[in-house]
Amino acid sequence: MTERSTETVTIAAEEAGQRLDRVLAARIPALSRSRLKALILDGQVTIEARTILDPATRVNSGDAIMVNLPPPEAASPRGETIPLNIVYEDDALIVIDKPKGLVVHPAAGHATGTLVNALIAHCGDSLSGIGGIKRPGIVHRLDKDTTGLMVVAKNDRAHRALSKQFANKGEGPLKRGYLALVWGVPDRPRGTIDAPLDRNRHAREKRAVREGGRAAVTHWHLLERFRGPDGKPVASLLACTLETGRTHQIRVHLAHIGHPILGDATYGTGFKTKASRLGPQARAALEALGRQALHAYLLAIEHPDTDSGEVLEFRSELPGDLRRLRDALVAEGRD
Repeated sequence: MTERSTETVTIAAEEAGQRLDRVLAARIPALSRSRLKALILDGQVTIEARTILDPATRVNSGDAIMVNLPPPEAASPRGETIPLNIVYEDDALIVIDKPKGLVVHPAAGHATGTLVNALIAHCGDSLSGIGGIKRPGIVHRLDKDTTGLMVVAKNDRAHRALSKQFANKGEGPLKRGYLALVWGVPDRPRGTIDAPLDRNRHAREKRAVREGGRAAVTHWHLLERFRGPDGKPVASLLACTLETGRTHQIRVHLAHIGHPILGDATYGTGFKTKASRLGPQARAALEALGRQALHAYLLAIEHPDTDSGEVLEFRSELPGDLRRLRDALVAEGRD
């Protein structure tokens, strides 16, 4: 939407007496209630040609309401031409397979070169304005050095629908699956980690399991066991699924149960000496990795623009650096 436009709504009898912002949110699903409230406060909504400035105004049956829609503001930050591996795209959303090293959103120390910069440039006018600004709607994130699948909304309606799915804590069709190469081998084939997360008291950029923190649940399943040159178990491949999406959740949870992710310099520092138990091929692959061995391989979502509950499912193979590490571990001894 590049030009000023209008939406007209006539109040039905059953809507009489309701708040203006609520009625408009129900009748104009492309705009969020917060966006509509901002338009009302900005004098962009009239009832029977009278400008209304109070979102709580009660409407009457037969009222003719006009909403003036200014063109979305230009995106900030600016778009940048950055190559993207696009798995799926339509008018509502875009799914990308994120490479390592790509920060999702501009922040201190990463003002440019982010996924948001890349999406603004790639999507262009197909971004219809989220909250009145032409920008992609980030509904979940991956750490800078975690690879794999991410979905991003391209308009307000998709942003609200996807955000609701991600907030449903394991209910509904949403699936998020990760592959993690970890130190050690769990003593059972599968398990659940239900441990609240909060900021680390001693390092605010880190997270820790803490009583009173935000609920966090991770399910894991043992896929492969690997032995070192001495024939003893040294590492394993786990598939993890999330009920919640807290910052660093899988990394903290796996470290909490004694199986930190290989290459995790933040949460696996106590396991650096474990590298000496690897064979030369696996040790070289781990040294070359330079990041945590974590990959978002599975993503399933209900499409936000369908009434039939259409579910889209995507899968991503291990990227080259993780595949080389896994193959080296297999070559040196798999149970």
